Parts: sequence; C-alpha cells; structure tokens
Amino acid sequence: MMQGINLKIAQPVSKCQDPLCPYHGHLKIRGKIRVGKVISYKMKKAAVVEIEYFYYVHKYMRYERRRSKIHARVPPCVEIKEGSTVAIAETRPLGKNIAHVVLGEVKAGA
Repeated sequence: MMQGINLKIAQPVSKCQDPLCPYHGHLKIRGKIRVGKVISYKMKKAAVVEIEYFYYVHKYMRYERRRSKIHARVPPCVEIKEGSTVAIAETRPLGKNIAHVVLGEVKAGA
C-alpha cells in the first residue's frame, strides 16, 4: 500500500530506470487518485482508463451513471493488461493528452 493512499495497490516487483515513474523516478503525483478499468493498452507506454461515476440530476432528484475515458502513462515496472482494475493519479502534463500515471493494479477487496 502506498503511503497516504487507502487502496490496496500491487507494488511493482521489478525496478525501472524511467524518470517518469512515481516509484523509481522523479515524477510527483498530486490531486485526485481514481480507480478505473483499462479498456485499451495499445499505445506505447500509455493506456486508456474508463472511470465510472454518479452525477446528480437536480430536476429529477436522481443520480445517473456517467463515465469518462482518461489517458494515463504506464511505467515499465507496472504490469497491467486490458480489463484490469487500476488506480491512476493526477500529475503534471506529460503530453498533449496525458496528465495521469498508473500506480498499479488494485487488489480485490479494496
């Protein structure tokens, strides 16, 4: 478990020399930490994570389910695959569309 985060995240087993890794590099995480499902891992060093959340509609006094897709950088030491549930954290902008980094796969029961 990472310090200050109340999720059971699988720690990376291998080491990497990547400067944009939150574990072994100099990349600082800030802002929100979200949990989502990997829907695409076809980009080089990046994945698309789908986040589901509830949105309150005041007119009908009910909640509706919404989802958004977030592009996140995947460090070489983190092992993920499509369909896995991962935790992502907000960072500084790393590219045109990437401002999040994958922390790791969330273990069941978290």
